[in-house]
Amino acid sequence: MRPILDIAAALDLHPDALMCYGEHMAKLRLSALPKKEAKPKGKIILVSAINPTRSGEGKTTVSIGLAQGLARIGQRVALALREPSLGPIFGVKGGGTGGDRCQLEPSTRINMHFTGDLHAIGAAHNLLAALLDNAIHFRSELDLEHRQVFWRRVLDVNDRALRQTVIGLGGRLNGVPRETGFDITAASEVMAILCLSEDLADLKARLGRILVGFDRAGNAVTAQSLQATGAMAALLQDAILPNLVQSTEGVPAFVHGGPFGNIAHGCNSVIATRTAAACADFAVTEAGFGFDLGAEKFFDIKCRSSGLWPSVVVLVVTARALRIHGGGDPASPGPIQEIERGLAHLEHHVHSVRAFGFEPVIAINCFEGDTQQELATIEKGCTQLGLTAALFTGYTDGGAGAEALAHAVIAAVAQSTPPVRYLYDLDSPPEEKIAAIARTIYGASHIELSRTARKDLERIRSLGYDQLPICIAKSHLSLSGDPTLGNHLSKFILPVESVRIAAGAGYLLVLTGDIVTMPGLPHDPAAHRIDLSEDGEIMGI
Repeated sequence: MRPILDIAAALDLHPDALMCYGEHMAKLRLSALPKKEAKPKGKIILVSAINPTRSGEGKTTVSIGLAQGLARIGQRVALALREPSLGPIFGVKGGGTGGDRCQLEPSTRINMHFTGDLHAIGAAHNLLAALLDNAIHFRSELDLEHRQVFWRRVLDVNDRALRQTVIGLGGRLNGVPRETGFDITAASEVMAILCLSEDLADLKARLGRILVGFDRAGNAVTAQSLQATGAMAALLQDAILPNLVQSTEGVPAFVHGGPFGNIAHGCNSVIATRTAAACADFAVTEAGFGFDLGAEKFFDIKCRSSGLWPSVVVLVVTARALRIHGGGDPASPGPIQEIERGLAHLEHHVHSVRAFGFEPVIAINCFEGDTQQELATIEKGCTQLGLTAALFTGYTDGGAGAEALAHAVIAAVAQSTPPVRYLYDLDSPPEEKIAAIARTIYGASHIELSRTARKDLERIRSLGYDQLPICIAKSHLSLSGDPTLGNHLSKFILPVESVRIAAGAGYLLVLTGDIVTMPGLPHDPAAHRIDLSEDGEIMGI
């Protein structure tokens, strides 16, 4: 690893602009951040994917490899990526910084506690919860109705036992008993607020707008009315500053914020993306899970809020994901017909990308065990769709394995200037906005609102929140709300179970199917394989 001061110098950042965390990590000080009014000079490259398998398709690895490939062919490039959450690190994935020769470094530090951003977000979120219950306990003038409080607590570890809890037990001194629960920190509205904020003033304004519940007269109670805004902002003093690290080959990387794509908006912070685009000619960023989740939200929420807009979309495809969408086993090659059937899933995502005015560049991420016949079939399918495709071998070859993809991306940037195009108008009714996403991006015939969802929408309209954009929480494994249904489906119904108001983040959170906001650990969690050596080195990530 190179010293972080050298990485910063490559972006013309002076040492005084940094708040260093040792030799290899730093935060940018407020004074060094670009102004939101200034148009970034760099081109933004958005990396997304088809619906993944449970292990993921290497979207972060491809993002890092693409940046290294661009650097190898002489481009000035920076990464803007999300921070890993401890939930999947100790659960399914065992790490979230890329892989092998396309990693963020120092990977173990980034994967574990990094610079403390997620802890600060959790502390700010839970402070608001404590102030809320304190106001109920002392019967403050806000006259909170404890049965109409929906601000939960958060924890950055997968813990299914905390999804539903009862608090305030043990007598009057311990508060008012009520039902509540825990979400994972990556699903916290405070996380979304931090990632969508433009500066400190915007952060405080958004924190103040957080809706936590209602009083006995049915009026909204906010964080501002609880006098929580200042203290919450103070806890986030450093967390709002983007982190600067590097890739395996020394490409600068701004790693900041980590909302999940299946239960939040799935994109790193606006501040980090804007900073990367201000410091480099190309800024490579990603949007969580498949295009149906993170990328749709990137356009309709993040871009709409910030005014940023990408120049090209890269869509990650793997043989193993196409196998599973073609009815096969992702772990081992089967009949080539599995890939051929799975290509219908790719085609659907291509149509979704085109809905926003882009012709995607396809990155075929190669895994050990992929056959030449499978890869050739994918390339042929891309050609038939009129798409540019490039094989990516960055996991084993680093930037050298991404040069073909880098050249394809540069050519795509030169060929067109995509217009700004959103999927729906903000003044449309929430039901129409949800249906527009369900039909165009998922392929659903229509949506089905539960009784709870209908009541939620009635309240949303009465409170004047009906012009907010939509953030749909659903399974990342399928275009539908059912994780067991693969490939490209048609004429299915998307069930909408409830709708939450995220007034501070600035969107309506729509929960579909059996989605949960606190994941659980798998049967054999990655935590079983993580350890600390006698020399103090973390192993198993």
